[in-house]
Amino acid sequence: MKLKDKVSIITGGGKGIGAVTCKKFAKEGAKVVIGDIDTASAEALRDQIIADGGEAFAIRLDVTDRASVKAAVEAVLKKYGRIDVLVNNAGIIKDNTLQKMTDEEWDAVISINLVGTYNCAKAVVDTMVAQGSGVIINASSVVGLYGNYGQTNYAATKWAVIGMAKTWAKELGPKGIRACAVCPGFIDTPILAPMPEKVIDAMIKKVPLRRLGKPEEIAATYAFLASDEASYFNGAALEVTGGVTL
Repeated sequence: MKLKDKVSIITGGGKGIGAVTCKKFAKEGAKVVIGDIDTASAEALRDQIIADGGEAFAIRLDVTDRASVKAAVEAVLKKYGRIDVLVNNAGIIKDNTLQKMTDEEWDAVISINLVGTYNCAKAVVDTMVAQGSGVIINASSVVGLYGNYGQTNYAATKWAVIGMAKTWAKELGPKGIRACAVCPGFIDTPILAPMPEKVIDAMIKKVPLRRLGKPEEIAATYAFLASDEASYFNGAALEVTGGVTL
């Protein structure tokens, strides 16, 4: 088990890729902290992981609220005494073209995807420095590398969290802490449900592998980066896209 006993906080862990990541980390032996604003989803997942023989702790976590983040981190430290991994997974989309985008759409995405990532990293960094070890993984996107129509807000945040990871890699690497970003491509999640079938088919045709990615493939990437097997990965932005950018 590559993550045995590593205390791992996954933000937005109650649903989607976050939930799949929590399950993967638990299977790899981590002590999983499921952080989510939706406590019901987090608690249901906690119960499922425990029933499957893993260790999990559910906690309410609103990444936009610094008091909430601080309280969550303090609760984790009280329970486990350390924090080994932070996966900044929480994120939303509110798509629109620049001309049509509302200030509310811009602010919401910036608040969760960008400021939330900062809030959570800021809350754990002193603990990791004191330990002399830790891993911070930011959820970016292929959109953060190449942009995408109708996603000014989302692309801005996903570009920014790559820059954060690279900056933290330089600042914190000498202190034993690694920071990386993961850039998924088109992943088969419920977020695609409202899209017309022809739009999804068009997306698939752009991928050399001719399929959408699976949430499990992103979770496996997070687990690898969090593990000691990735001990020389620092400041990397890994594309997990099936080759869509080729």
